[in-house]
Amino acid sequence: KARASIMSDYSDIYGRIHEAREITADIARVTPLDRSSTFSRMSGGEVYLKLENLQKTGSFKVRGASYAISQLSDSEKEAGVVAASAGNHAQGVAHAATRLGIKSQIVMPVFSPVAKIQATKGYGAEVILHGEMFDESLARAYEIAESTGATFIHPFNDKNVIAGQGTIGLEILEALPEVDVVAVPVGGGGLVSGIAIAMKTQKPEVEIYGVEAASAASMKISMETGQPAPAEKMDTI
Repeated sequence: KARASIMSDYSDIYGRIHEAREITADIARVTPLDRSSTFSRMSGGEVYLKLENLQKTGSFKVRGASYAISQLSDSEKEAGVVAASAGNHAQGVAHAATRLGIKSQIVMPVFSPVAKIQATKGYGAEVILHGEMFDESLARAYEIAESTGATFIHPFNDKNVIAGQGTIGLEILEALPEVDVVAVPVGGGGLVSGIAIAMKTQKPEVEIYGVEAASAASMKISMETGQPAPAEKMDTI
């Protein structure tokens, strides 16, 4: 019964991924899939890089934010959106909201890079600096959403955000149908979830690997223990 429910969710998100691609076509770029001579030589295989650093706002985050915001009702759009982010999700939400004429408020930790704070403001958002840690910013964003009636746009734990990120998987399959393995960085898990659903639905034999820093391996610990586990430290590069 549980498996049937999970498969139903997968099917639902897969359908949303295709819809997201159509809806975000004028916002998100189809980024290049570029063969890396260096990594191919080091690995003895054919290695390609999906260049999401060339995406609008500088990261894949604009894909999920754009689709999630597009799915809001008229009354929700009128009330605006709020998000918490140290940078990339902030810019994605700000850009997507402004494109649709929606007010956005972004809560960012006080340590956020100045360049990302300025970029988020430049995309039209009201930036609120709050908290030393992301969790403090997140709590403040929830408070704002509760008090103002704005919709909180989660950076990863949202089906529409996952679907938006999953459009990357469709692009990879189209550019490289013979792909065998895809390695995806893992933070919250929205990106790897979307790519895995998009690609394994069309090509079940493809292998998807989630990769995270050993010093911040919350996903690995979560999968080993069977329940969500926070990263105890962030001692990475």
